[in-house]
Amino acid sequence: MVFSFWGLWLKSNRIKKERTMLGATIGDCVHVAGILKFLSLAETEGYKIVFFGVAVSVDCLIESIMKQKPDVVAISYRLTPGTAQKVFNELKKKSKGLKIRFIFGGTKPVAEVASKSHVFSKIFTGDESIQEIRCYLRGVGENKTDKIFADNLISRIESLSPYPLIRHHFGRPTLRETINGAKLIAESKVIDVLSLGPDQNAQEYIFHPEKMDKGQNGAGGVPLRKPEDLKAIYNATRCGNYPLVRCYAGTNDLIKWAKMSVATIHNAWGAIPLFWYSVLDGRSSRNMIETIEGNQDAIRWYAKRNIPVEVNESHQWSLRDAHDSLAVALAFLAAYNAKVLGVKHYVSQYMFNTPAGTSPRMDLAKMLAKKEMIESLSGKNFKVYTEVRAGLNSFSSDMDIAKGQLPASGVLSLALKPHIFHVVGFSEGHHAIKAEELIESCNIIHGMLRNTLTDFPDLTIDPLVQKRKKELIKESGLILKALKSLQQNKKKDAYIDSFALSSAVRIGLFDAPHLKGNSYAKGNINTQILNGRCVVCDVKTNREIKEKERIEKIFIGEGKCVE
Repeated sequence: MVFSFWGLWLKSNRIKKERTMLGATIGDCVHVAGILKFLSLAETEGYKIVFFGVAVSVDCLIESIMKQKPDVVAISYRLTPGTAQKVFNELKKKSKGLKIRFIFGGTKPVAEVASKSHVFSKIFTGDESIQEIRCYLRGVGENKTDKIFADNLISRIESLSPYPLIRHHFGRPTLRETINGAKLIAESKVIDVLSLGPDQNAQEYIFHPEKMDKGQNGAGGVPLRKPEDLKAIYNATRCGNYPLVRCYAGTNDLIKWAKMSVATIHNAWGAIPLFWYSVLDGRSSRNMIETIEGNQDAIRWYAKRNIPVEVNESHQWSLRDAHDSLAVALAFLAAYNAKVLGVKHYVSQYMFNTPAGTSPRMDLAKMLAKKEMIESLSGKNFKVYTEVRAGLNSFSSDMDIAKGQLPASGVLSLALKPHIFHVVGFSEGHHAIKAEELIESCNIIHGMLRNTLTDFPDLTIDPLVQKRKKELIKESGLILKALKSLQQNKKKDAYIDSFALSSAVRIGLFDAPHLKGNSYAKGNINTQILNGRCVVCDVKTNREIKEKERIEKIFIGEGKCVE
């Protein structure tokens, strides 16, 4: 039906003055699901609802209006336009002088006829965003739309729940193209969060322009060079559904970046890793101790201002083929650091399909293990918000195939009941996404959500998923226990201690195959996909090595014991 997902709204934010809405399908139309969902939504917004019936004649409708005296009459009709025109003509004639407000919902062809009839003050075709519908029901005029869209992450989540916020990354090689694209995206109303991706020159050297390699301008994102560039992009998004805007963190000068992002684009939330943007990934020259402590300072800066934070750590290791147990342990450590550093609202991102080749069952098990461990930290002063996304490395460079992979990953990730859906555009396995492709990608996900968000089978109860989840929680616990053995000062908390954390990387407790040859990490681990799981294997025999054995070998090699 036209009002396909309107019934998803929670009963909140009721209008103080109750108004009455009468609803019915008119003429010979018996399609009732849409009108009932719309009336349900109107009820959550404070309306007293009277559903008069199905296939109601105009005479009976007028009689009911005279009796009920509603403020609004909502009519649905989904049959042929020609028949609809006759019904609307009759309604126009017989409602003359009633001083009643009629609204209509139906198919586009019928909606065109409804518009020409001049009976209805508002016409819905099903293309409207949830925000637009809510705006109408709350009586907010079009010139006030900027006030109806929540301007911070938590309020935006609450206003749409259980429908997740839609987020997408965007950053074209030139500032002008990025500004124009941002405006087009905002006008399309397909996203709630636009994440800006700066080029590497900006991330590393925006405060040291003399160090930039001009030959790399636009490499990996938009070439931001001054605060005014961010302001220009933000201003371009002040239309459509007024999306929240955020920006990837700098790889140097993280607090300066944070201050600039908050001042210019009202950064929706900060995203800071623990170990990365360092000598470990070559994106800055900071050593491990300096990186960990500097990144923690940036997290603390956001926390003091009550700005949500995401610690995007775990999937950085999975992108480098780290095994599943380590990914789970690091997801917990990231959240733990955020909590201890004072973060009140924590965005926990779950990147599916990473490493490539991970099976859906085992992928879900890994994410459920992460989620269970992270949410064990939840409390009055630490609220966790779930964000899901597909892994880019799993997307085909054939964009038609990628269009199928995008919603397939999305359906699986809905098992986590996300607050935020981070869309990875279908073109990104081939090239940096353009605005039009971003809009199409988000609409693919909107289509998937319409068909799967409610009454979908629970994939989390699968016995194999649950078995693997428990294994991962147990094995990641061994890693966390081993980390405590690396404390130099026993009075400190190993989970946040820069010495213990950097030592874990140095000796290979935290390790990944792609770190081989890195002077600041061990890089002495072999992982493979076995039965859909990413596990540690003996390089010669391909025998799976369990976490207990792996940790013991590492500590024996270092002349240490696991306490």
